[in-house]
Amino acid sequence: MKKPDANQDRSASELISEKIASLGGWRGQTLARIRKLITEAAPDVVETWKWMGTPVWENNGILCTGESYKDKIKLTFIKGAALKDPSKLFNSSLDGNARRALDIFEGQEVNADAFKALIREAVDLNCVPKAKPAKKTKS
Repeated sequence: MKKPDANQDRSASELISEKIASLGGWRGQTLARIRKLITEAAPDVVETWKWMGTPVWENNGILCTGESYKDKIKLTFIKGAALKDPSKLFNSSLDGNARRALDIFEGQEVNADAFKALIREAVDLNCVPKAKPAKKTKS
């Protein structure tokens, strides 16, 4: 029999707030700042909690995840390869065809305007209708 999930009665926003508080120090501060920038850039963003404790921000699909590691906070943009990044914020997962990530280490400061522009672009990309495959005609 499956154990009930203790997190199921709490909202994703509450779980993310708890995660930030439990991280403490520079990692908690960094994730809190990133969360604030995301909600400023995309006021309609929906916070979700996935994959055994990963904060996720969505708007018509996933924008990015906020993973915490011992030495960094990693923000993975699911469709990052399709985003323009004129400020060169992406510094990780640069070789893939879909994702791009931003690793933030202790003492690093993310350019707020450039990050918010990236979030708005990710929202816009999620709002573009997906092309339907062309129907085959009978010969």
